[in-house]
Amino acid sequence: MTGECCFFSPDSLIGGKSELAGVLGSGRFRLYVIYKNLPTRQAWRTPSDPACSFQFSLDLPTAGLYTSFTVKIALIPLLILTLALAPDTSQAQYAKTKTAIKTFTYKTVGDLEIQLDLHRADDDKIRPAVVSIHGGALILGSKQGLGHVAKMLLKEGYCVISIDYRLAPESKLPEIIADVEDAFCWIHTNGKEKLHADTSQLIVTGGSAGGYLTLTSGFRIKPKPAVLIPLWGYGDLVGPWMSEASQHARHQSTDLPTEKFKILKNGSPVAFSTRDTQALRGGFYHQTRRTATWPQEVSGFDPKSHPEKFYPYMAVKNVSKDYPPTLMIHGTIDTDVPFEQSEMMAAEFKKHGVPYQLISVQNGEHGLQGADPKTINVAYEQVLPFIKKHTGN
Repeated sequence: MTGECCFFSPDSLIGGKSELAGVLGSGRFRLYVIYKNLPTRQAWRTPSDPACSFQFSLDLPTAGLYTSFTVKIALIPLLILTLALAPDTSQAQYAKTKTAIKTFTYKTVGDLEIQLDLHRADDDKIRPAVVSIHGGALILGSKQGLGHVAKMLLKEGYCVISIDYRLAPESKLPEIIADVEDAFCWIHTNGKEKLHADTSQLIVTGGSAGGYLTLTSGFRIKPKPAVLIPLWGYGDLVGPWMSEASQHARHQSTDLPTEKFKILKNGSPVAFSTRDTQALRGGFYHQTRRTATWPQEVSGFDPKSHPEKFYPYMAVKNVSKDYPPTLMIHGTIDTDVPFEQSEMMAAEFKKHGVPYQLISVQNGEHGLQGADPKTINVAYEQVLPFIKKHTGN
């Protein structure tokens, strides 16, 4: 007799257990697994045995670290299947090591605490460190937004230090950069004692506005970081891409009442956005791109009458032979931050003899959306060798 069991695996399965009901015959059976409505179908046949157990491997479309399962089956007409997840032993050490997250306040402005999160293996070993800077057009986002490179390096045994900073439009560019500088100062001062981190060769990474701040750290932070990994970042704040109205569809999608934007602009300083404010802040950003007002809203400076006021905050104007080695990844059809922004930085690096690598991801939109996953993987695979080449870690 042959029986079948079909079930859906819920999101909560990852990292835990799920009890599932099914009906099996007493002899041979066929088991179908469907994960998140994306069918990954496999079949197994077992001998007639009152209780048998076996292991199988299953590639889940979005399950990440968890690919090895143990199923224990009691062959009775109506039974409960317990599916227990076990980490795949072939994964990096990170999959077998508990990760701890600690939060520290690195700066206080009035009543506002500006914080950073430490992600690391739950031990006291001194580990190499990565500073992760979130994106969001300097208007939205938070330290909780770890990017792919930061997560990848965490798996490789690095400490990841993710920082908040004050957001525009309530705070302006000089204050934002001051926060980033103060975060690095705190990290260097407290790295060994509080973070158990080696801060002598800091890696810095971030995407979009986080990529901008990553590039800015290359000339504003002392001592200089060892390696920069900006993702779809920019070193220019006053060029036509920002100082002229955007016609791209992505910036036309939100139309909120201007009264709400006035409340935002007149509000008290904040160091992160919340779910409640995300839509408003995103809408405000889109409006600034449609109206060519982003540079002025985030800085308080007019890019047309006083472009020179932006220069102390623009990496493209501040590259020297001492600038840190930099690996850039950027999609070639990015309509939010043009690929040309990374090309401009590459030209400056070449001019000043700075070690660099520009990885262009064909047909990649902002955040590499729409690009071939294989091409994206190849790009990310070049990050760790570049870091090791220039740091030895």
